[in-house]
Amino acid sequence: MDSPRPASDDSRSSTDSNGLPRRPIDPITRTALRYTISPREYELLHQYLISRAPERVQKRTPNPPRYAKITKSASEAGDYNVAAFRAALRVFVAAYSGLKGWEVISQLTASRRGGVQYVYDDIWVSCMHTDSPFRRTKSKAVTHRHPNARIALSLSTILLFHRLLHRFFRRLRASLLEGSAEPWRERNPSLARMLTSKYAPAVGSSLAGLCLGASPADQLRITIAIYTFSRSLEFGYNALSESGHIWRNGKPWWFGSWLIMPFACGQLLHAFVLDRDCFPESYGKFILRQSPEYIQTRPADYPASRPWPATFDIVDALAGLSKLKWPAFVSPILFPGKETLPPSLARMSPLTSSAHPLITHTSCAVLHPKDPSCTRTYLKYFLRSFPSVARFFTLIYGAFAMLAYKSLLKSPMPFLNRLAARILRMSLFITGAIGTSWGSICLFNNYMPRAMLSTQRWFLGGFLGGLWAYVARNGERGNFLYSLRLSIDSLWKVGRKRGWWKGVKNGDVLVFVASLALLNAVYEARPAAIKGPALRKGMGIMRGEGWVDKAEKKDGVDVDHVKQE
Repeated sequence: MDSPRPASDDSRSSTDSNGLPRRPIDPITRTALRYTISPREYELLHQYLISRAPERVQKRTPNPPRYAKITKSASEAGDYNVAAFRAALRVFVAAYSGLKGWEVISQLTASRRGGVQYVYDDIWVSCMHTDSPFRRTKSKAVTHRHPNARIALSLSTILLFHRLLHRFFRRLRASLLEGSAEPWRERNPSLARMLTSKYAPAVGSSLAGLCLGASPADQLRITIAIYTFSRSLEFGYNALSESGHIWRNGKPWWFGSWLIMPFACGQLLHAFVLDRDCFPESYGKFILRQSPEYIQTRPADYPASRPWPATFDIVDALAGLSKLKWPAFVSPILFPGKETLPPSLARMSPLTSSAHPLITHTSCAVLHPKDPSCTRTYLKYFLRSFPSVARFFTLIYGAFAMLAYKSLLKSPMPFLNRLAARILRMSLFITGAIGTSWGSICLFNNYMPRAMLSTQRWFLGGFLGGLWAYVARNGERGNFLYSLRLSIDSLWKVGRKRGWWKGVKNGDVLVFVASLALLNAVYEARPAAIKGPALRKGMGIMRGEGWVDKAEKKDGVDVDHVKQE
C-alpha cells in the first residue's frame, strides 16, 4: 500500500520547522519573488542578513529550501526568462545608482569650487562664473525629465531583449533546419538562407540595440554609439587578420594602430583652432597646459590693471591669422607709426608690442615673441614640457600599475623596467605631438606661400604631430582608439555645423545596432578576436550563457560548454 503523498504546494496548509503554520503564498508574491532574487542569492541573503535579524523577522521569512521550492519553475524556458529579467533588473539598479551618485558628487564638487552645476542633456557642465569660452547657461539648455532613469532603463532593456531575441532566433534556426521544414525552405529560399545562417541569432539579437532610443538623445548616447562602433571595427579587423583574409603574406613592419594618430591629431587640431565648440573641452585644456613655450601666460611683473590675452584668445588669434592668409609681421619697435596688427587681432597687442624686431611672421610674434628663432623655441619647448608630461604619466600609469601588484612582487625589476619604458614612450609621444603641431605653424610659414592651404595647415600640422605615435606604437592601441573616438565625434559635429552632411533622426541608435550586429558576428565566428577576457565574458552575459570565456582552452579543446544561471 502506497504511503500518502506529502503536500508539494506551498498554498496547502502545513507547518514549518518551528511548528508554526505556514501561510499560503499568493501567485503575485510568488512571481515577484521569482523575478527579483534567485534562490542562491536568497540563500546568501539569509545567511548573512536574515539569520542575524530579530526572531520575529526570521519567523516571517521562509528558509532557503522553502524559498527555492516557492520560486521553482515548471519549465526550462521559464527559468531562462526569469534569469534574463533578474539580470536586467540588476543592470537597472546598478546604472541608476551609479548615475545618481555621480550627479550628486558632481553637484557637490561644483558647489565647493564656487560654480553652479546644471545637469542637462545628461552632460554635467560646471557653469563657473568666469570668462571661459565654454561657459553655458541654463536658459539655453534643453532639459530632460528623469534622464538617469531613462538611461538605466535603456541599458537594462538592451540586455533583456538581447537575451530573449538571441534565444528566439536560435530556436527558430533549429526548427527551420529540421526535415519537416524543408517544404517551407524550398518556397522561401532567400529568407530560409538568412534565418538558417549560423549568424542569424547573433545578428537578430542585435535588434535589442534599438532600446538605446529610450535614452535621451544627448552626448552620452552618441558616445556609447561611437564606442561600440570603434570596438566592433577593431574586433572585426582582428577576426579578418587572424583568419588570413588580410595580410596573407604577413603584415608590413610599419603597419599598426599608431597610424590612426596622424589623421586623428590632424582633425582634432583643425577643430581645436577653427571649431572649438566641436572639440572636447578637457582635451583642449590639456594641450594648452602642455604648451609652455607657445602659449604665453601673463608675466609675473606685468601690471594687473593692463589687459593680457587669455589662452583661448591666443588660439582664436591664430585662427584669425589663418583666415587672413598669414600676414607678415610689422614690428612696432621698428615702425612705431604703422599699423602692426589687423583690427580683429587688437587683443594680441600686449604680445606683439614687445616682440623681437627680427621676427617676420605675425604667427611667430604671437607664439614666441621673445625669441626670433623657431628652431630654438622648438628645442626649448621639449626641455620645459617633457618633465611635466613625464610626471603626469608617471602618476597615471603608476596608479594603474598598483592593480598588478602581484606581478610587481613576483619580479619587481622587469616590471618596473616595462613601466618606466612605457612612461618614457608615452611622454615622448605626447611632447613631440604637441610641440610639432605648434612648431609646424612656423615651418609652413617659412617654406610655403602665404595663401597656400592657409586653413588646411592645421590639419597638416596635427598630422605631422601624430607621426610621433610611432615611438609608442607597442601596447597603446587603447589610447589610439580613444583619440579616434574623440576625432569621430568632433568630425561629425564639425560636418553638421558647416553643412557637409545632415543628421539622420536616431542615427546614433542605428549605428549602435549595426555595431552590435558586427560585434555579435565576430564573437560567433572567432571569439578570440575580441581581446580581453572580461569583454568576452560580458558577451556571454549578454547572450545569457553565463560568466564564461569561449576563447579559453582546456586540454587543447575550446570551451564551448556554457552554464546557465
